[in-house]
Amino acid sequence: MRQVVLDTETTGLEPAEGHRIIEIGALEIVNRRLSGRSLHHYLQPDREIDEGALAVHGITLERLRDSPRFKDVAAALIDFIRDAEVIIHNAPFDVGFLNHELKLAGGEWSRFENYCTVLDTLVMARERHPGQRNSLDALCKRYNVDNSARRYHGALLDAEILADVYLAMTGGQAALLLEDQVQSGARAAAPAARNDRPPLKVISPTDAELAEHQRRLAVIDKVSGGRCLWLHEEGS
Repeated sequence: MRQVVLDTETTGLEPAEGHRIIEIGALEIVNRRLSGRSLHHYLQPDREIDEGALAVHGITLERLRDSPRFKDVAAALIDFIRDAEVIIHNAPFDVGFLNHELKLAGGEWSRFENYCTVLDTLVMARERHPGQRNSLDALCKRYNVDNSARRYHGALLDAEILADVYLAMTGGQAALLLEDQVQSGARAAAPAARNDRPPLKVISPTDAELAEHQRRLAVIDKVSGGRCLWLHEEGS
């Protein structure tokens, strides 16, 4: 399974008001592992940057003076995300800007969603944590993801953080629940032993199942800060 985690920074909030993308960052995930492939560009917007946006990402026009324009990197972006599941936090914002840029880049380009599928982690988080704050920073705190380097928003940095959050949300949820239960002293009552049952059939796992088991334990260990007892018991 191939996925791409993507984020953008912009000159303002509304493409309909002429605002543009000034940074794109994307990371590739293959079979729930970061592959090491990434795409990152700063872009010349040919317009001023709103003060509110500048306060968020800290990217100045001076910094973008020698950067390419979106149309110069459109082909590389589409090649990178083509046929992948693209993971975005608050996807309507980024996809709206991407479609605006693709339209401006020329008639050869279709809508962004025609090249990939899009998964919105904000929608996912609201379903899992209704009534709670589900910003990227809030999710980092909830899932113990380190975002200490995030003084300003940055497309590639935020994509890296979102990748960790997504993997924790979809693979480490059980680990967090188990840890909370242990810390609170919650214990499930063990059923009374019975002597009238026939011996249980023992089914040995396949090599593939053992490998998947180890991968899942590694994810739990990362999310729990190195406190996955199963992993350390098996390795001792």
